[in-house]
Amino acid sequence: MHLLEAYWAVRDFLDAGGTVLLSILFATLVMWTMILERLWYFRCGHPGEVSRALEEWARRSDHSSWRAQQIRRMLISHVGGKLDHSLLMIKTVIALCPLLGLLGTVSGMIEVFDVMAVAGGGNVRAMASGVSKATIPTMAGMVAALSGLIVSVQLERFAQNESERVADRLVPLEEANHAA
Repeated sequence: MHLLEAYWAVRDFLDAGGTVLLSILFATLVMWTMILERLWYFRCGHPGEVSRALEEWARRSDHSSWRAQQIRRMLISHVGGKLDHSLLMIKTVIALCPLLGLLGTVSGMIEVFDVMAVAGGGNVRAMASGVSKATIPTMAGMVAALSGLIVSVQLERFAQNESERVADRLVPLEEANHAA
């Protein structure tokens, strides 16, 4: 019975906020799908990429020539590119959520002005529906953006730190032996 109550609560919320809420819901689902994919990659896929890069670097006999340094940069860039994959798209969807909320605000206010034009300012009940459709999408867009922003900053920080760690591990063998 609780699942049915939750369904009706979500349905009532979507009805109160207007059709723009569906767009915000879709954008939020896309954003969190991409975030979860990145978390999965960092946990499961990235260690394998680092191992491959380290193995390729270790197989080289030359670590100090110009060509070797270019290969090192390429390996670091490859790992870094895989770490950064989708982060820009996540940030784009995060920026889109408040804009969709603003679109909901504008459409809700248009509804309020339509009611005022037809019924005058005395029909408070009819205006309340438009005000609800104006404020709920704004709130939903901001909440969606903030939830994604918090995680997005952590994902970017992890990607940057991990890229630097990989660069530190891909050093010439002579330097690694001197450091030990």
